[in-house]
Amino acid sequence: MGAGLHEQQFLNPLLEVNHEQVICPPATLSGVSTDPPKSLPAVPESLLPREHALYRPRHSSRQRTALTLAILFFCAPALLLVVGVRPAEFENRKLAEFPSITDGWGFFTGLNAWASDHVPLRDKAVAAANGISRGLFGEAPDLDRRQDVVGPVPTPPKDPSADRPDPTAFVDVIEGKDDWLFLGADVEGACDPVMPVAEVHARLSRLRAAVEASGRRFLLVVAPNKSTMVPGFLPSKFYGKDCFNKARDEFWQGIGKTGALDLRSRIEQTAELTKRLPYPKYDSHWTHEGSLVMARVITDTVKPGTSKDWKVEPTKVVDREGDLAPLLGRTSTDPVQSYDLAPDGRTVRNHEIPLDPKPQRFTQAPSKGVATAKVGLLGDSFAYYAAQYLVACFTDLTMVHVERLTHNAREVARALAETDVVVLEAAERLLVSGLDPVLEPQAIDIIAEELAKNPR
Repeated sequence: MGAGLHEQQFLNPLLEVNHEQVICPPATLSGVSTDPPKSLPAVPESLLPREHALYRPRHSSRQRTALTLAILFFCAPALLLVVGVRPAEFENRKLAEFPSITDGWGFFTGLNAWASDHVPLRDKAVAAANGISRGLFGEAPDLDRRQDVVGPVPTPPKDPSADRPDPTAFVDVIEGKDDWLFLGADVEGACDPVMPVAEVHARLSRLRAAVEASGRRFLLVVAPNKSTMVPGFLPSKFYGKDCFNKARDEFWQGIGKTGALDLRSRIEQTAELTKRLPYPKYDSHWTHEGSLVMARVITDTVKPGTSKDWKVEPTKVVDREGDLAPLLGRTSTDPVQSYDLAPDGRTVRNHEIPLDPKPQRFTQAPSKGVATAKVGLLGDSFAYYAAQYLVACFTDLTMVHVERLTHNAREVARALAETDVVVLEAAERLLVSGLDPVLEPQAIDIIAEELAKNPR
């Protein structure tokens, strides 16, 4: 027992809490009970006196700092949204939508794209990354463009035509000569399309047949890529150059069989007359001159000779913020000449229109230089750049963005069914890549069905 008492005297000071002793049974010895202790210390280690040998702080100053920073990191996006900061569309596309629960597993794979797109101030983060990478290291930042990647990421084969350091992937923006910028999707879509070019041509022909079967006229207008119209500013070498050139040539060689209106020569002629390039330096869309070319070609195709008395006068030069520079974390503007369009030679009829995802109808009284026709125009961003002039050209014009087909194809088809002439404007890059929503068989079937219900 002497040994036991001596051991108790040794242990007791370590278990002293608030000046009260908690007696713990001695270690197992011959002839001594080996029953486990009836209780542990009455308080946790963090509540023991600081001078106690078993004292351990629950949260040190470093732990508190780390916890505070973690809370700020994870909660900052939500707090920014609360105070009114909203994610910006700066990647030449719409922000990813919240996935639907009806998408099955696609709901989970789509969350990554939605979460990435809706981080507030992401455009500012890209700008900061660009400034740091170029300022400190003298090279473009390696921005991860993947959104919905499951499993190992395949590495594209190296393209011998590329002169970029270690070019193993496509880029968002191709940096050309004299600081000209080109949309990387022009090249990536041509090299990695969702369907062959021949299939694109076949589906456009199918759409034409469906529209014409309802007794309506069908016009197809292709808006050429910036990389197609001003190739002289492209770098001499870039990743995907060979497959891009091949797909582009194949597309334009076969598009005539679909009855499409080719604007390239008219745009070149206008550029020579105005001494202005048809595309700006920092934007992927054409200038006002290109918009006027499209408006004139469509109008004269619907009613030949309508535009012969048009009076087009240059007005102010506006600074257009390019859609390509933000993809590099920059902000750059182009001076773009705007115009007034007086179809009868006297009264200016062009005007800005509000952007609306739903079909919009514009009407005006018949007048000289204005085509008397009910026209339905299904188009992409190029058509909406030209919209301010198109509204001056027809007595009855309905416009709807082609992306609306992915949300409510029936609504789009019913709007077109109220017209006599269906015009499809499609960007070259959306057709070559096979990504234009109008190429979906289901969309074509719905359009054909609604037009057939109300034949002309």
